[in-house]
Amino acid sequence: MSATGKKRLPIGIQTFSEIIEGGYYYVDKTPVIERLVQQNKYYFLSRPRRFGKSLLLDTLRCLFEGRQALFEGLYLHDRWDWEQTHPVVRLSFGSGVMRNREELDERIRHQLRKSREYLDLPTTPKADVPGEFSDLLELAHQTTGRPVVLLIDEYDKPILDNILEPERARELREGLKNLYSVIKDADPHLHLVLITGVSKFSKVSLFSGLNNLNDITLDTPFSTICGYTDDDIDKVFAPELLGLQRDEIRRWYNGYRWGGQEVASVYNPFDVLLLLQKREFGPYWFESATPTFLVDILRQRGVFTPQLDQWETEYELLSQFDVDDISTDALLFQTGYLTIQNVEEPMLGYRQYTLGFPNREVETSLNHALLPSLGVENGPSQRRSLFKHLQKHNLAGLEAHLKALYAGLPHDWYRKNHHNPKAQYEGHSFSQVYASVFYSHFAALGLDITVEDASHHGRVDMTVAAFGHLYLFEFKVVEQLPEGKALEQIKARGYADKYRAAGRPLHLIGVEFSREQRQIVAFDIETESAP
Repeated sequence: MSATGKKRLPIGIQTFSEIIEGGYYYVDKTPVIERLVQQNKYYFLSRPRRFGKSLLLDTLRCLFEGRQALFEGLYLHDRWDWEQTHPVVRLSFGSGVMRNREELDERIRHQLRKSREYLDLPTTPKADVPGEFSDLLELAHQTTGRPVVLLIDEYDKPILDNILEPERARELREGLKNLYSVIKDADPHLHLVLITGVSKFSKVSLFSGLNNLNDITLDTPFSTICGYTDDDIDKVFAPELLGLQRDEIRRWYNGYRWGGQEVASVYNPFDVLLLLQKREFGPYWFESATPTFLVDILRQRGVFTPQLDQWETEYELLSQFDVDDISTDALLFQTGYLTIQNVEEPMLGYRQYTLGFPNREVETSLNHALLPSLGVENGPSQRRSLFKHLQKHNLAGLEAHLKALYAGLPHDWYRKNHHNPKAQYEGHSFSQVYASVFYSHFAALGLDITVEDASHHGRVDMTVAAFGHLYLFEFKVVEQLPEGKALEQIKARGYADKYRAAGRPLHLIGVEFSREQRQIVAFDIETESAP
């Protein structure tokens, strides 16, 4: 460690030994690992990309290989029997893109061969993929006298890379199923199995017969097995925090939760490490490789964007993911764009989940990425214009900006989206469809936004806090001419009452859209100065 107490930041490093020996910061995950290895034998864990899954597997590899010196000073060092080693077979599909079964089988054979060389095992007669995999596990057990620890990383990536090409994705799914089918019958030769990935494909489609695979994705004891907690940030990275706004770090990057409100939320490690290096806030995780299929599917389904931060679902929908059946709930949750905000159990065994954005980075970036699909072009210019009007509290400029924004939407945009038979816009009213544009435009700027903010009088459609001012928006649809009912409702129902004690200027804004003109025809404003 340097004289300042600082270490190196392990950006992109997934090798446990390199982090420990290279003088990098390391967040000790061995207390959670201890629970993992002592309870069951077969595990499955889903986490979004860049959350430390690969580092977790490599830590397990070093642990079972008995590399005691690497764990000096860590929780598990004095609690582990270092004499009990096991051969480790690790497979990963994280690198490269495979486009067909032949390429997948070639990649699998390459990894099986490397594993045999790593374990110094004799060669065996060439067989099909299941045969070679089965031979590897059996031979490793027989040669060492100890059952194998099997670690599979990014088990689903070959499918996800081709998810928009269903026929190709199904071909790769069958190739992976061919590999994973070996695990069940290899039970006598296995000590521990951990399979990780982003998505959760059904056991039937990928793990046929492996009914004892324990999915720990939402299990409370393992909720922090990947990611950094608040405590980790404050203790491990304390030397790096000087000069950074701690509350802003929390607001931008914390908030991922795999369980109810009693479960600690975690930060995305990739974001934190890049922030500490670059010393400025940015959407590092989102920009690192947001899957195009996510935005494409959301666009095709016409997701009502104000609903994203209060998305209600059930467990079955969170896990409903397969080539021919990807629920929007599972897609948004498993990829990390929505996280669990609340869990309710109205009756025993039946859980209801409320999902929402984990943090400012994701809310801002996803809405920005969705704006083109909502018909909004030239997004950066539009954001700068909105920012300037709000910064100067220029209400006339804000009105002109928003009217121009809607005037710039393609003439047939609403018809294409509202009548898309696959879109969730079906069933949404005209005002809700246009409210998606309104909400996402503001959310893409990173403002404090509350949708359908409740008061004892009812719910105002959208509340925006910006530069010391509060804006309360109510949306209405009129047939053609303005009616003034939107602003009238804000006033009549006393939506502003709960905000007056905040001591900030209030702007009550009624927005009316003409169904016939496809345009804002009323933008009525009433301002209340701060007391």
